[in-house]
Amino acid sequence: MPNRLVNATSPYLLQHADNPVDWQEWGDAPFAEAVTRDVPVLVSVGYAACHWCHVMAHESFEDPGVAAFLNEHFVCVKVDREERPDVDAVYMAATQAMTGSGGWPMTVFTTPSGEPFFCGTYFPPRRVQQMASFSEVLAAVAAAWSARREEVLSTAGAVVEALAGRPTAGRAAEGSDDGLVEAALAAIATTFDAARGGFGGAPKFPPSMVLEWLLRHHARTGDPGALDMAVRTLDAMARGGMYDQLAGGFARYAVDPTWTVPHFEKMLYDNALLLRVYLHAWRTTDAPLMRRVASETATWMVEELATPEGGFASSLDADSEGREGAFYAWTPEQLRDVLGAEDGAWAAGMFGVTEDGTFEHGTSVLQRRSDPADEARLARVREQLRLARARRPRPARDDKVVTGWNGLAVAALAESAVLLDRPELLDAAVRAADLVVATHLRRSADGSTRVVRASRDGAPGDAPGVLEDYGNLAEGLLALAAVTGDARWFEVAGRLLDTVLRHFAAPAGGFHDTAQDESDAVVARIGRPQDPADGPTPSGQSSAAGALLTYAALTGSLRHREAALSALRGPLSLATRYPRAAGSALGVVEAVLDGPREAAVVGPRDDPRTVALHHRALASTAPGLVVAVGDPGGLGGGPPLLHDRPLVGGVPAAYVCRGFVCDRPTTHPEDLARLLS
Repeated sequence: MPNRLVNATSPYLLQHADNPVDWQEWGDAPFAEAVTRDVPVLVSVGYAACHWCHVMAHESFEDPGVAAFLNEHFVCVKVDREERPDVDAVYMAATQAMTGSGGWPMTVFTTPSGEPFFCGTYFPPRRVQQMASFSEVLAAVAAAWSARREEVLSTAGAVVEALAGRPTAGRAAEGSDDGLVEAALAAIATTFDAARGGFGGAPKFPPSMVLEWLLRHHARTGDPGALDMAVRTLDAMARGGMYDQLAGGFARYAVDPTWTVPHFEKMLYDNALLLRVYLHAWRTTDAPLMRRVASETATWMVEELATPEGGFASSLDADSEGREGAFYAWTPEQLRDVLGAEDGAWAAGMFGVTEDGTFEHGTSVLQRRSDPADEARLARVREQLRLARARRPRPARDDKVVTGWNGLAVAALAESAVLLDRPELLDAAVRAADLVVATHLRRSADGSTRVVRASRDGAPGDAPGVLEDYGNLAEGLLALAAVTGDARWFEVAGRLLDTVLRHFAAPAGGFHDTAQDESDAVVARIGRPQDPADGPTPSGQSSAAGALLTYAALTGSLRHREAALSALRGPLSLATRYPRAAGSALGVVEAVLDGPREAAVVGPRDDPRTVALHHRALASTAPGLVVAVGDPGGLGGGPPLLHDRPLVGGVPAAYVCRGFVCDRPTTHPEDLARLLS
């Protein structure tokens, strides 16, 4: 019999709709029920592609005995962390404060008012050494609630007080301080793995925002060390098992320091961020590997994650056939079965497939540590293996369309369309932008433009958008405007940023992660989140800062520029101590230090001379470069950067400005490249 998740939008919640646990969605109702029944609340947080979330579900939440105890002694709430990042952030802070670590699945017990008093992550069905079983935990929590209520409430109160008092936006040097960047660069260099790429040891996550910062720093300063760290890491990730050597696209992370064995879930946000980084690395180095990986990743995103409505789905699961990685791993025998003896042996050597295996059950994850002399043979083998693999049971897909992650995809695909000369990628970016703007945006009673966090099958969900949704979508739309010259994307981005300034601003500076009039009551009571640190995506503060800085350059708005600098202070307070948590903010700072440079290209859009100037501008490596293209004098609307810009001698022209100072316009692409270098 289905529980109360049966009508949920989230695929993760729907995975639990047939559990014997009487799960409910997050909202006021479960807490009101807990008050009436005088029982605590279990808040279980996870996401669809989370392997250990599936394990705990099978071991415990599908167990009738465990479910009966839960239903009798608790009100049970299931949360998709991707749909409710605000709820996840608050309880993750509590979990980390109480246990010293965190992760998913996250298991939090709260009072009927939502105050956490016991937190953990995965609990096994039976005691494992010093780790209590889930049933033991449930019994202990229920007994404490019944017999030691005052102690429990005191603990909850102390946790909430500690969370309310935690620092949010620390002070940092001003965003224009080059010394801060150099100190952060020195700090990140001490953690660089010179032998294998990446930073720190296992597990190794793709450091997308740090790599983008390093590329920008090299572009601004010419620092060879920054470029070397970025290129070595990008090369190592692309040649290891974290990259899908048959179809493109990256898994979530590598469990070892050599990037050999991944955790196999594939996320939209990772691939959108990495697509843009590899594209920018190719733009900087002209290395064929960077171009190939960028192109293959773009193809994978469009083929595997595009939804019928035009958006991009959130992720592919790590598991299939009940096992993690079953879709992706190979044995030498399987290669021979598909390719024949000769090509099978060649492929085993090419992709590092051994009889002992590099993964579980004697299987190997495909790697490509070198490039063969016979590229045609490799192309043929890859295609045969890809087609054979397509007949295997496929990992499940989480079809929800998340606003901010689609913003990341729109930006990456729009730029890729131009630089890789693949117009079909621009079509995909426009379709995604059209869907999100039509489905995820609405006007509130006060006239501001609001965003919902996610949709599925074209139907918007109820969860409100958070700061990263506004920042990343605005960034994506501004990138789309730069590529297409379509003024509507610039106008929508401006409305989104107006909402950020109006409803997300924090009294002490920067922004909260939730709007002041859309913050969940329980979340607000514990403490409105204002997380300065990057996670797998840029922090909300940094994403907002980047979009605000771009918009300021397009419009000349000092208000937006000041708001961008204010938003950077919190993330930059981490930069010298934890530079991996501040990569996106440091990337924005590189743009601040470079102006950022602005290029206004004016001329008929179908004139080859306009096209040549526009493409040359977009190919520049200048950090945070702002590009606008349109009719002479801004007659077609669009950003003020285009206004009062005539043709030069009747010929399309480019105007380059930096720091409120403009150069003489040029009609020659080569001169434009020099002005932007």
